[in-house]
Amino acid sequence: MQQLLQMVLSQVLVSARQAPAILRRNFGICVPAAQKAADPIQQLFVDKIREYKQKSSGGKLVEPTQDIQKELAAELERVSKMYGFKQGQNLTDLPPMKFDNPDLKPIVPL
Repeated sequence: MQQLLQMVLSQVLVSARQAPAILRRNFGICVPAAQKAADPIQQLFVDKIREYKQKSSGGKLVEPTQDIQKELAAELERVSKMYGFKQGQNLTDLPPMKFDNPDLKPIVPL
């Protein structure tokens, strides 16, 4: 009985050591198969993600409520006051920046 237990335990330990290699090898095979959802819940989730992607085009909020729109407007107003934007100015436009190349001749002798 003791020998049988040791033999089973050694097989389990060998299998446990080989499991990561087997999983890595089989992962490449299973990825294309996982692209198709077999589970109806998983398929519903994938469909909802695709539907959300279609609705979210244009960078706008998806189906915003009046409360969310008011909250967004209040937050944009708070940020515009904090950073000194003028009324109606687009907050996504950065001010024009111009960087001049400094004259390095007096610093670096040739």
